[in-house]
Amino acid sequence: MPPALEPGLYIVATPIGNLGDLSPRAAAILAGVALIAAEDSRVTAKLLRHIGARVPMQSYHDHSAEGLRPALVARALAEPIALVSDAGTPLISDPGYKLVRDARAAGVNIVTIPGPCAAVAALTLAGLPTDRFLFAGFLPSKQGARATAIAELAPIRATLVLYESGPRLAACLAALYAGLGDRQAAIAREISKRFEETVTGSLSELAARYENAAPRGEIVITIAPPGEPPPADADTLDSALTAALAAATLKSAVAHVSAALGLPRAAVYARALELKAGSGKN
Repeated sequence: MPPALEPGLYIVATPIGNLGDLSPRAAAILAGVALIAAEDSRVTAKLLRHIGARVPMQSYHDHSAEGLRPALVARALAEPIALVSDAGTPLISDPGYKLVRDARAAGVNIVTIPGPCAAVAALTLAGLPTDRFLFAGFLPSKQGARATAIAELAPIRATLVLYESGPRLAACLAALYAGLGDRQAAIAREISKRFEETVTGSLSELAARYENAAPRGEIVITIAPPGEPPPADADTLDSALTAALAAATLKSAVAHVSAALGLPRAAVYARALELKAGSGKN
């Protein structure tokens, strides 16, 4: 018998492929709520059969969310309801944040049950830097809008994480190559499933690989950050220091120029002293 749950909205992460990844806590929550708001009730029904639970469901997706939200919030004030997506953590490239926002504003108790997330799982497989990353979801399907979105992502000094479908993958990779240059990247698909695959290489190599061979399954693209900019030359350093020294103290000017040009502070400080002394030495 599932434990009795307090009224509230329970955000439940579900498996992205392998049903064995559903945590015991998540299974208990799903079996114990009064209603499950599901992206696709047919998908969630398979998960409920796996854990032997029968729970009423309400479809909650982009096309139904607006009209259903007030009723779900009202119900969550009186009894426990769960929010799930088809796979992974709800709200991550899935509808749901407006429901959480409105529920919180109404005083609903909100509980998250963490679990699988394809974006994070793909990062662990890619072999790319993970100290900073940006999840950008799906890029626009139209060529112009996609190019604009990629241009906005280009200067970000973090590993990029995108979702994509098999039929659109080749065009997406070609656009990424054109907009970002030939960065290292990884294509992860069918994570945690029988035919899980991760392919790494440069964007140009990956674009060529999938040009005439669209893969099946759910796909995550991870892309390395941009390379370090080339070091500033002596003339650039002198120009930056001259401008900074005219508007700030020596200490502030050195700090600003060192950060802006990515140069060691000691070297910038030494050159600043030379310029102030009028030596002009290089």
